[in-house]
Amino acid sequence: MNGRFHKYQALGNDMIIIDPASFPVPLTPVVIRLLCDRHFGIGGDGICYGPLPDQRPALAMRFYNPDGSEAEKSGNGLRIFARYVWDTGYAKGDTFAIYINNEAVPVNLLDKQANRLKLGMGKLTFNWVDDPLPVDGELLRATAVSIGNPHCVIFHNDLSNIHRLGPQIETAPIFPQRTNVQLVQVIDEHTIRITIWERGAGFTLASGTSASAAAGTAVRMGYCTSPVEVQMDGGTAQVEIDDNWNVMLVGEVTAVYEGTLSADMIKELEK
Repeated sequence: MNGRFHKYQALGNDMIIIDPASFPVPLTPVVIRLLCDRHFGIGGDGICYGPLPDQRPALAMRFYNPDGSEAEKSGNGLRIFARYVWDTGYAKGDTFAIYINNEAVPVNLLDKQANRLKLGMGKLTFNWVDDPLPVDGELLRATAVSIGNPHCVIFHNDLSNIHRLGPQIETAPIFPQRTNVQLVQVIDEHTIRITIWERGAGFTLASGTSASAAAGTAVRMGYCTSPVEVQMDGGTAQVEIDDNWNVMLVGEVTAVYEGTLSADMIKELEK
């Protein structure tokens, strides 16, 4: 229990990996916020916690936002965790499954270094499509869709408005559990560009579930057909959607560094 951690990034979305087998402090919301703090901690867009001890199946994880809240699912977090369990030998071979909230996520490594992975993200569920949503004096057209976590997808002419609209939509009364927000522009039949306001994290460079939700909405509304390339500020992901709204997500992962927390830092976390 030496305070070991790893850091990975997926299209600029950077995550801390905490393995319970080598971490001495329980992950309370206060601890999570300090670890994710870019000035006083390690810094990250979230924490992948696992493999969870005494779990069957073994390769199970939990994902925490930098504000200390737990997310139902994270596409980039799952991809990062998949790369970590492969790097460390927990997972064997080019195909395996990882688990979050008792959901199996199939993983397929697309190269020998596991830099590029394909994940089965589950099924999109549309709660309402292209409905009016008043925000900050504007009447927007919004789609509420879930892929295990909630999303609000809006086609918009100015993607930079994510900084103004994102926090207001995330906490709007119509979303009592808060929501992830995507502003979307259609480039062509197989390409969209999005900006992202992530629930519990704020503006983020990339998000796998956001890419899935935005691509699925573009297909549902007839703007695109599968496969859809999703351009984000941190890079590009590919989304495949079948006739039953099941999603396959392809994207990259890079190992950044690994380290051990100092005794001073562990004392801060234990306060």
